[in-house]
This record gives sequence, C-alpha cells and structure tokens, in this order.
Amino acid sequence: MTGLLVASAAFAGIAALIHVYIFFLESVAWSGEKTWRLFGLGSQAEADTVKPMAFNQGFYNLFLAIGVGVGLVLIMSSSAAQAGFGVLIAALASMVLAAVVLITSNPKLARSAAIQGVAPLIALALALIAIIP
Repeated sequence: MTGLLVASAAFAGIAALIHVYIFFLESVAWSGEKTWRLFGLGSQAEADTVKPMAFNQGFYNLFLAIGVGVGLVLIMSSSAAQAGFGVLIAALASMVLAAVVLITSNPKLARSAAIQGVAPLIALALALIAIIP
C-alpha cells in the first residue's frame, strides 16, 4: 500500500470514528442534558420532540461508518481490493455530501459540518489521487 493510501486509510478511520461518536450521541445518549445542549437544544421538551429524528439520523451516521470499515477491510483483501475502493469512496463521498447539506441548510452549523466532513474529504481526496493514474 502506498503512502497516500495509508494516509487515506488513516483519515477514513478517523472519519468512521467521528461518525460512530455522532451515532452514540444521537441514538444512545440523546436524552442527556449535555448531549441535547451540544446540539443547540434548550430544553428536555425540545430534545424529546426531536428524539425520533435524532435516533434515525444517528443510525445513518453509523451505517456510513460501517461502509468505511467494510471498504477498508475489503481493500486489505487482495481478492476484493477493487470492490473495497468502491465501497470506501461511496461511503466517504456520502459523509462529505452530508456535511455539504448540513452547512448549506444552516450556515450556523459550519463547525458541525467541518467536524463531520473534513476527515472524509481528506481521505477521499487522498484515495482518489492514489488510484487515478
């Protein structure tokens, strides 16, 4: 594996961990005051109102992280490396596009979009540079 691919895999792993953490916040720890305040909500009643949406959104983040993990595992397998790149690129691109949707829907969420999107963007760029002849 080339240095670019190793760096891409490292950033992809970081992106996956960030998305697993977001899953944890949105789908497991949502009812905790620290969690819903982190998402800009002002009361337990507000948190309870959006809890079903947050729960669902958390699983989207988990599935994106799983996609990155599956892609990385397949890349390590010499017989399925090409499929692994396809899965990895699709998962990373989905993470980046989700961050774009977040910032375009509410520019005040630029920090959240950056947290969600910078690592997968770097991983995606490095992977594409490494595999494009």
